[in-house]
Amino acid sequence: MAEKIISPGVFTNEVDQSFLPAGVAAIGAAVIGPTQKGPAGIPTVVSSYSEFLQLFGGKFSSGSGAFESSYKYLTNYAAQEYLKYADTLTVVRIGDGMSPATAAVTASGVAANSFTLTTLSDGADQNSSGTVGTNNLLANGTENNIQYEISNVNNSKGTFTLLIRRGDDTINRKVILEQYNNLTLDPNSPNYIARAVGDQVQTLKDGGGLDPFLQLSGSYANRSKYVRVTVHRETYNYLDANGSLRVADYTASLPAAGSGSFSGGSDGTVAHPRSFYDKITNTNTQGFNLGTTSTKNVYIDAIRLLKNQDEYDINLLTLPGLIDNFTNHAVVLTEAQNMVESRGDCFLIMDPVEYGSALSAATAKAEARDSNYVAEYWPWVKIPDVDLGKNIWVPASTLIPSVYAFNDRVAAPWFAPAGLNRGALDVAVMTERKLTHANRDDLYDANVNPIASFPNSGVVVYGQKTLQKKASALDRVNVRRLLIAAKKFIASSTKFLVFENNTAATRNRFLSIVNPYFENVQQRQGLFAFKVQMDEANNTPDVIDRNEMKGAIFLQPAKTAEFIIIDFNILPTGAAFPE
Repeated sequence: MAEKIISPGVFTNEVDQSFLPAGVAAIGAAVIGPTQKGPAGIPTVVSSYSEFLQLFGGKFSSGSGAFESSYKYLTNYAAQEYLKYADTLTVVRIGDGMSPATAAVTASGVAANSFTLTTLSDGADQNSSGTVGTNNLLANGTENNIQYEISNVNNSKGTFTLLIRRGDDTINRKVILEQYNNLTLDPNSPNYIARAVGDQVQTLKDGGGLDPFLQLSGSYANRSKYVRVTVHRETYNYLDANGSLRVADYTASLPAAGSGSFSGGSDGTVAHPRSFYDKITNTNTQGFNLGTTSTKNVYIDAIRLLKNQDEYDINLLTLPGLIDNFTNHAVVLTEAQNMVESRGDCFLIMDPVEYGSALSAATAKAEARDSNYVAEYWPWVKIPDVDLGKNIWVPASTLIPSVYAFNDRVAAPWFAPAGLNRGALDVAVMTERKLTHANRDDLYDANVNPIASFPNSGVVVYGQKTLQKKASALDRVNVRRLLIAAKKFIASSTKFLVFENNTAATRNRFLSIVNPYFENVQQRQGLFAFKVQMDEANNTPDVIDRNEMKGAIFLQPAKTAEFIIIDFNILPTGAAFPE
């Protein structure tokens, strides 16, 4: 209380217990799969499809001669559709044995390199070196790779300019992606090249093990979106206190003016020709063979990295291009199922069978799994691609995350991501098979969510079952996602209570956080009723002595109306209607 208490009277004070600590930030899905470029094996968050294209690329060519054609990875379509309605997406690019390209920038006066630029993207398509044609056009330069240029070298000041240019530009029509002015090789300068561009790299450690992790090396965060730098010749304190050159030989260490290309990038074990879309097989999914231990482990390492809840806050996972019916793929999908179940706050979308499979094959694969953290959808759908100028077949896991994102934007996670209101696949042209009512019954009975096609309504998700075999509230997607959302909120917003004293005041703080949340969920049709208990009844002296604080939450989730049954009663003339 601010005022002094001197004379008698009644004094009031406000204690605001309605404040909610910062809860969950923007949480999105994760997609694991190949991309045209980008860092391999490094979970990277993007917030728009344009950012995705900048980091991970888009259309590319594959094949040779008369068999060369343009493609996009399923990862692209998943990102494009999901980011229409969601704010963030975590992308993990798959690359078995991939490596980045480098460019050694030579010094102007000695037979050595001033520094080396390394692409942040991995893969052979980062190689822009080769024949140089008219106007310095690189024969291997493309819109997806880069070249560099050094200019404005100033020996008296020890400065120079670095340009990062698109790989397919010319000397007359430069496409400058990034420009760094007045750079130096002096580590004491604020314009030191490593500080301005960045020199950090993340390396996977314990790959193939149960607990892989990324180890960060380097001193300066990467400010460039395209390269990192390794400095070989530093010009320590290039100028003295009078602004004069301190060491005469330092000028020889500055980079030579000119442009250069990148080389040495590798695609690793990517198989050619690659099998895309409806041609995916057990041993070739977009160029990757999960029958090999190294490629399988690349996927598994990505999954196990995402298992770290403190580092990666996700609520949905998809691996478009992996099919449960393929034995090589199923091993990885089982790892993904184990991961989401272990986290307890993430949901997995899975494809049961490859393109062209029978309905019975789809139901058989679903019946072989049992989890309320996984859902399967069928059949495949055809979508248009303006960049490729054609329609392509994609498995359901490519598009279903966007249905979840739309559902959450217009309603909430505890609503069913299905039906004409929230389950439309607007981008879909057609389904692989038009399902009859009997077909939908067979699929739903086996816990496969049908993708139906209705006249005048288009392609629609028409089911919301998890793969749980036992009948309970958790055999529905909306209930499982209600629990995921609730756990996300409580874990994030109550972490501030850890290490606080286990007293009635602390427990009341917990209640003041959690009760308003569930009241809001109830008001928004997510719950019929709820109760939160955290008091002396579940925090007995022995519990407190074990440094534990226990609570209990009782929920009655709202159920969806999946079956609307209406009786038409025909009455004789003059009969009274029942009250």
